[in-house]
Amino acid sequence: MGDDNFEHLERLVTELGARGLLARVVRTQSGRTFVRVINPDATSLSENVTCRPAAVSEVSAWWYCWSWGDRMHTADDPAGAANKVARVLAVAGE
Repeated sequence: MGDDNFEHLERLVTELGARGLLARVVRTQSGRTFVRVINPDATSLSENVTCRPAAVSEVSAWWYCWSWGDRMHTADDPAGAANKVARVLAVAGE
């Protein structure tokens, strides 16, 4: 899981940055990796995004997931995932 997971997360960081969000890959001491995303215009608006492999029988091999574990978007489309995160972290009225 390691390298594929990290590469998917790095691509998401790039897309989130293009949308004006602060994002970086965090690797915990236990080896867990996730993207920490913050809206720089409202730092209380933040999210942690993980990336997990799907079941073997599924078409898409990897999924970006919200911090609570629900699937957000397929990892083969980091731009689409970044759009969803940007909408969730947007300041009302933007």
